[in-house]
Amino acid sequence: MTTIQDIADKLGITKGTVSKALNGAPDISETLQKQVLETAVEMGYTRLRRYKNTAKKLCVLVQKDNIQYEEPHHFAYDIVMGFRQMAEPAGYLVDVVPIDMNLQRRLSYDVFMLQNNYAVSFILGLSLNDPWMHDFQTSHTPAVLYDNQILSNSSIAYVGVDNSEGMDLAVAHLKKMGHRKIGYLSGALGSHILQVRHRAFFQAMHHNGIDVDSSYAGSSYYLTVCMEKHLPRLLDMGCTAVICSQDTIANAALMQCEQLGYSVPNDVSIIGFDDLPICPYTSPPLTTIRQDRTEIGKCAYYAASSLMSGISIGTVLLHAQLMVRNSTAPPLNSKSRQAL
Repeated sequence: MTTIQDIADKLGITKGTVSKALNGAPDISETLQKQVLETAVEMGYTRLRRYKNTAKKLCVLVQKDNIQYEEPHHFAYDIVMGFRQMAEPAGYLVDVVPIDMNLQRRLSYDVFMLQNNYAVSFILGLSLNDPWMHDFQTSHTPAVLYDNQILSNSSIAYVGVDNSEGMDLAVAHLKKMGHRKIGYLSGALGSHILQVRHRAFFQAMHHNGIDVDSSYAGSSYYLTVCMEKHLPRLLDMGCTAVICSQDTIANAALMQCEQLGYSVPNDVSIIGFDDLPICPYTSPPLTTIRQDRTEIGKCAYYAASSLMSGISIGTVLLHAQLMVRNSTAPPLNSKSRQAL
């Protein structure tokens, strides 16, 4: 493993100067500190071997433009709490740090981690165009990604829910009720997880023996496009049920159906994904696929701990759970409904 002395030898400076630069000492110029950090990363220097005799620092990094985490009703709040519930009793200091595109462009991931003395990170909310997603292809500092996957880097792990299982639960539930024309609404496919769920929808339809083509799905970066273009199109096609990639889209679909004169679930059934705290209180209460966000946070700690111990963890997926509420029912013309 690369040592501080190795870095000093390459740069032709003292070991003490390298140590000061790595720890952000005020008497080291910004230019020299940047040079030392970049050289350390290039040589594969890691903080992990230094934690035997020093305070152990981990971080949860949240892409603040994509995900909320600060309040109990925010999506990522329980994920962060689950990670802290495991890490802090184990003796780790956990910093929760908001990040954005500007920070990622200014500092590479490895340099950021070295500069802040973090051993490993748990990262939430990155989209595919975030700069660090490219860094993770070759980075050396361990990272656990929520709902993102990097292949062929043993320093990177992926945790989340089994989206294929969740989508199959949703389709099977609707099929059992008698639905055969099922549509799908999604946000823009610019994130790994929305791409996964999009594929999982078609796989689940095929697995359940329901014919479907690409016209049964609609996606957009803008919620208004989903509601004003794709949802009416699916209803005009005769879809008696719509699965949504996220609860926020499903909740908007509930309201839009009412505006269009459709009754949920009498005319159309709606299913969401994630089981946000609002789901039991929508009108009607939303059937959705639940991912246990606290448990995801705990699993992220287990993955992080394994990576720090030199154990290469790849993917950890929790089981999905179908939460049946009042937004789904048999279609009006089905035998199931006629028997009611």
